[in-house]
Amino acid sequence: MMTPQPKRGHFAGRRLTCMTCLTRLTCLVALAAWHTTAVANPAVAHCGEQLTTGTRQQAAGGGYQLAWVANAWPIPVGRHFSIDFVLCAPPGAAVPAGVRVDADMPAHRHGMNYRATVAPMGGGQFKAEGLMFHMAGRWRLIFDIEGAAPPVRITHEVLVQ
Repeated sequence: MMTPQPKRGHFAGRRLTCMTCLTRLTCLVALAAWHTTAVANPAVAHCGEQLTTGTRQQAAGGGYQLAWVANAWPIPVGRHFSIDFVLCAPPGAAVPAGVRVDADMPAHRHGMNYRATVAPMGGGQFKAEGLMFHMAGRWRLIFDIEGAAPPVRITHEVLVQ
């Protein structure tokens, strides 16, 4: 006696349905998160719009939003570069007067060979100069917001080739 076999694709179709549900659920959660931050605080949705040149990158942490552009994209290996960035404070908080910028390679446990300087440009806009990624790989930009209580650190990873 032969054992009945499921129709071809029966289980695959069921798995596809579950994956479709998971994808839809993920999209709904992402949409809800965006709605909570961007719609409730329109400034978050527009953080960094004044950065009109370059490839704008965005990061967030501690309620702060940060948008930045490098003066060279992709970021070159072994050459100094600078970044312009905008720091958007959470509702009810003032934009801090200072931000420290550094970078490291977590996989190699070392940082840059140079110390960046940061100049405030007004209105939450800053310019960091003197950055150099001396080798290819995954770098992490670190933005330490001065005067924030509790302390806030925003990071953003960049793959340099």
